[in-house]
Amino acid sequence: MAWKISQSPLLRNLYIAPGNAGTLNYGINLGININDFNAVKKIVVGKKIDMVIVGPEAPLVSGIHDFFNSGDETDDVMIIGPDQRGAMLEGSKDFAKGFMHKYDIPTSRYKSFTKDTIQEGKKFLETFQPPFVLKADGLAAGKGVLILDNINDARIELENMLGGKFGKASSKVIIEEFLSGTELSAFIITDGKDYKILPEAKDYKRIGEGNSGLNTGGMGALSPVPFADKSFMDKIEKKIIIPTVEGLKAEGIHYCGFIYAGLMKVENEPFVVEYNVRMGDPEAEVVIPRIKSDLLELLVSAGKGELSDSKVETDPRSVVTVILASGGYPGAYQKGKVISGTEDVKDSILFHSGTKMEDGNIVTDGGRVIAVSSYGKNLKEALGRSYESISKINFEKMYFRKDIGFDLSI
Repeated sequence: MAWKISQSPLLRNLYIAPGNAGTLNYGINLGININDFNAVKKIVVGKKIDMVIVGPEAPLVSGIHDFFNSGDETDDVMIIGPDQRGAMLEGSKDFAKGFMHKYDIPTSRYKSFTKDTIQEGKKFLETFQPPFVLKADGLAAGKGVLILDNINDARIELENMLGGKFGKASSKVIIEEFLSGTELSAFIITDGKDYKILPEAKDYKRIGEGNSGLNTGGMGALSPVPFADKSFMDKIEKKIIIPTVEGLKAEGIHYCGFIYAGLMKVENEPFVVEYNVRMGDPEAEVVIPRIKSDLLELLVSAGKGELSDSKVETDPRSVVTVILASGGYPGAYQKGKVISGTEDVKDSILFHSGTKMEDGNIVTDGGRVIAVSSYGKNLKEALGRSYESISKINFEKMYFRKDIGFDLSI
């Protein structure tokens, strides 16, 4: 976001909270707690900020949009991100599934259960063939989804989840049908009335090659998606995007911001697996580089409710990103490892995630450390550039997947 917005001639000042070693190149980092709305407001008022773009889901689900629109000092500030009701599309799996069923948006069969209905939940499991999918209703930092092959294991995990395995997030659990197919993600920006479709993407969630091992926040992504031709994208627009936007309007939900639909292609039909109320990561690191239009101009139009007059121009080139992660992620890992070689990278864009500056060095400060994004005339060329750039970067126990795109024969 900072990289792209910094290119806009409309920009006067850009502040990033909390920021990292990479965002220092594009604006001013603010070391504040983004979930402390009063601290954010103090900065916004003090620095006469016109627009707040909310990146992560937690502040949106907690109601930062409503908070800013409830005070005279900040009524004129544009908030890019939905209000608290709209954020429930990501904040509650039960709300999202109910919304999809109400507005005939294709998704899997499901029911939700609490401690009081745990026995009904165990019986509902018997109506499915394995694998069994259990999801915490609330936000669980990407860890609240379990896919189990054995029904006894599923029964045990249902008890564990409702017993507090994921804290409050799993006080309600969704059991849903497993969809078998190929994943991809669709993105729009909307002002609540109109929408513009952004480039699609496909990401790779598993830590291990061949899509094995634990789920992560994402180990790589690519755009465009080879099988998402115009016909398939038209289906996504007609069956998912339009009814989603119209459904939000029908519910009286004010939605200004991004919607990410995590999809599964099942026998050439798109089904929604989940919604995010923001840009995804690492999908943003391939989607945003393919937006040729001025992103800040688009955001201003959305904030003013004038998106219908805007156009989104897409770069025809392919973009691939590969994540450099700390050894041990998504389990325990160490921070503070010095990163070398970033200054030698010329053919890729380095999007920092878990980094910070310490004693003049860039050091690791998270599980997913840097996204290495590259353009190419096709996906193969872009991927080759990312891996060539990765060969120049080093930090202790650096890990990355060497097979991004393996399932697409690129």
